[in-house]
Amino acid sequence: MVVHLINLTLGTIVALLPIANPFSTAALFLSITEGDSREKRRRQAFKGCVYMFFILVSFLLAGRLIMEFFGISISGLRIAGGLMVARIGLVMLKPKEDEVKTEEVESEALEKDDISFTPLAMPSMSGPGAIAVTIGLTTQTKYLLDFVAIVMGIFIVTVVCWLVLRASTRVVGFLGVTGMNALCRIMGFLLLCVGIQFIVNGITGAVTDPQFIEMLVEVFQSVK
Repeated sequence: MVVHLINLTLGTIVALLPIANPFSTAALFLSITEGDSREKRRRQAFKGCVYMFFILVSFLLAGRLIMEFFGISISGLRIAGGLMVARIGLVMLKPKEDEVKTEEVESEALEKDDISFTPLAMPSMSGPGAIAVTIGLTTQTKYLLDFVAIVMGIFIVTVVCWLVLRASTRVVGFLGVTGMNALCRIMGFLLLCVGIQFIVNGITGAVTDPQFIEMLVEVFQSVK
């Protein structure tokens, strides 16, 4: 049981951290808070991470309700979530393709005094990809402790994001443009792997579903 909970927490971290991508977010954060005092930057970083935590936990708790309301199967959610995550991973493998979107986010953020909710928390750290993965994680929960383990994973990811944003000046200065791009590609590759695994699990679940097998049997019988 303990091993299962540890694996669930680690799995949550591995799935969410590359999507949150705090290192790329640190570069964006520095750009949109240019001219702000150190204290204001720290407040914005803290608030953004708090928003991120509550957004993801809210979707975790409401995940099953959302699936039941829209009639989404576990396999369908895994395949759809996997496609979305894999696409994000592919974009991250080619950072230049996302530059136009980043410029739009920056220009919009410069007009705001408080950027902690948008664009920092959403969509930078807890966007559609992170939300899809979080809802997908509800399929791993059977007991209350499973939820606790996933929430712990979300909390650890949030703390990592906060620490990186808090030290964003040093992080970006240390890594430089080349280092940031390399790190972005590594996280993109991890995301691509996670997304493909989601798709494989979804297809496997759909193919081995008793209803799907019954449907195939009926089709074969009708052909005969």
